[in-house]
Amino acid sequence: QVQFVESGGGLVQPGGSLRLSCVASGFTFSSYVMTWYRQAPGKERELVAGIASAGAITTYADSVKGRFTISRDNAKNTVYLQMNSLNSEDTAVYYCNAVPRFGVWGQGTLVTVSS
Repeated sequence: QVQFVESGGGLVQPGGSLRLSCVASGFTFSSYVMTWYRQAPGKERELVAGIASAGAITTYADSVKGRFTISRDNAKNTVYLQMNSLNSEDTAVYYCNAVPRFGVWGQGTLVTVSS
């Protein structure tokens, strides 16, 4: 069965950095575009970043462009999200998924940006 396990979140001060990881299983990871989503309190889940199956092409939401970097290691079935210059608007639970999106979600990892 498809499974996503996100980790790496935590409390960070404005301007700080975090690196999120997501280990995927139950499908052929290297064949799928992978994505990161986030859901802030009281808001809908939004797409943050995506990366092509071989990693050569990436895409970002305007709100994170230039600050976040998505990457992947197909040998480890893992997708990463390096987040720099964090601000309070980045506070959210972060999830990974694939394209096409699977109907299952992991538990997510909470990122809290606060002084």
